[in-house]
Formats: sequence, C-alpha cells, structure tokens
Amino acid sequence: HVQLVESGGGSVEAGGALRLSCEVSGYRFDSYCMGWFRQGPGREREGVAQIGSDGTITYGDFAKGRFRISKDNAKNTLYLEMNSLKPEDTAMYYCAADFTHAICNSFELATYNYRGQGTQVTVS
Repeated sequence: HVQLVESGGGSVEAGGALRLSCEVSGYRFDSYCMGWFRQGPGREREGVAQIGSDGTITYGDFAKGRFRISKDNAKNTLYLEMNSLKPEDTAMYYCAADFTHAICNSFELATYNYRGQGTQVTVS
C-alpha cells in the first residue's frame, strides 16, 4: 500500500521560511520522478518543483531562487525548502510520485500516479 504523507506546513510571516517533508511508504522512490505541487485559494494548481531519479530538477518560475527540492533516498523522504515566502505562496502543497517513470516527463500533477493529502502553507 503506497502512502505519501506531507508535513511541515504552517503559518509564517512574509519573508519567512518553511521546510516541507514527504515521507513515502510502500515503494522505494529513488528510481522515480517525484514532485511538489500546490493550489492556492481561487487559483489553478501549479507545479512547484520536481526531481528525477537522475537528479534533474525542474522548478516553477515562481520557485526559482527561493525554493529547493531535495530527497533522502535512505529515508525515502522528499523535501521542499521554501525561503523568502510571500503571501502569494499561500496554498495547499502536495507531494506526488510518478512510479512509472525514472525521468520526469511532464510538470503536470495529472501525470503522477500517487499524491499525498497535502500540507497547508499560509503566509501573511
């Protein structure tokens, strides 16, 4: 049974930082594409960052220079470090796994076959 469980969300002031974690169970994720997505109030879902098994990383334009995706294969855990947070970063953040591809082919959540329940990030 595959589970993705996010944690680390919360409320911070603008300019602050948070580190999100996504613990994966039921599947070894080191050979697959993993990503973070978000959906803010009244906004479309958007890709935050994704990382392939080869270490290739893609960031959404808004995330470049402020966010960093990483993973600990030994802990089967994906991370998202977020710095210089802005009110427009307020959203539910989701971890997702594409257990059919080693390389990330698309930056669309619909192409991922598992996702977590999300963790809320609120920036004021």
